[in-house]
Amino acid sequence: MTSGSLPIIFALPGNEALAAALASHLHASVGELAIRGFPDGETYLRFVTPVTGSKVVLACSLHHPDDQVMPLLFAAATAKELGAAAVGLVTPYLGYMRQDKRFNEGEAVTSALFARLLSQHIDWLVTVDPHLHRWHSLDEIYSVPSAVVPAAPLLAAWIKANVNSPVLIGPDAESEQWVSAVARDAGAPHVVLEKIRRGDRNVSVSIPDPEVLRGRTPVLVDDIISTGRTMIAAARHALAQGLPTPVCIGVHAVFAGDAYEALLTAGAARVVTTNTIPQATGVIDVSAAIAAAAAGLLAG
Repeated sequence: MTSGSLPIIFALPGNEALAAALASHLHASVGELAIRGFPDGETYLRFVTPVTGSKVVLACSLHHPDDQVMPLLFAAATAKELGAAAVGLVTPYLGYMRQDKRFNEGEAVTSALFARLLSQHIDWLVTVDPHLHRWHSLDEIYSVPSAVVPAAPLLAAWIKANVNSPVLIGPDAESEQWVSAVARDAGAPHVVLEKIRRGDRNVSVSIPDPEVLRGRTPVLVDDIISTGRTMIAAARHALAQGLPTPVCIGVHAVFAGDAYEALLTAGAARVVTTNTIPQATGVIDVSAAIAAAAAGLLAG
């Protein structure tokens, strides 16, 4: 990009480190965005840095979407009203992807509804490993161009550099394709758990062939660590089988409630994630890969 086309990166609250990293990789500037709450809880927002004629990039990971979405929508709409040339969104964790079907009569299919809402106010988006289950791609629900950054190569690189003789363990049959890709890149074998879920916090698992794991370090891998109950059950099961203390690794560290502490209590040697969500566990940096994807959309 030429100097005249350099974007301005704006951080929504809590995303300052992400904005700084993007600006460094893209050789862009970080703009000032003032956001505060009125006494009644409504949002005040002002672009302190002018955006007229500029390509604007909003940095906002949506791990608390109900709190984050209104400021984000206000920022996107206001940037366009003020004459921004384009408004892109870098959201390493894309919220509202879980409800992708009407399981019970009368339910909202919130992934599709949220996609339509967001698509009205942005020109493109970049995210990391969204929870695509029944949707085959973001293009099915988002009407703007998108780029999905795969985390598998980054997880595999960390495992190769930090774990001796790893064997990767996937949480369920649906994870087979994803976990096998991480294992292949890491040059390690993998197995997939047999899981029975009785509720959000009631999960039992078993390892189909524990002998495959003998002499290796179990690495429990999942895309989203939310309540952590599947990983907790897997860690306890691995230890009960006499296996070494497991390493837990994930892409998105949602950590609902006491998930992180419960994983450590269950016997995890270490819990490691990417930094798509700001957490102390986020030692696997995705910013360079995200910036490269954003650069492609900015150039379009």
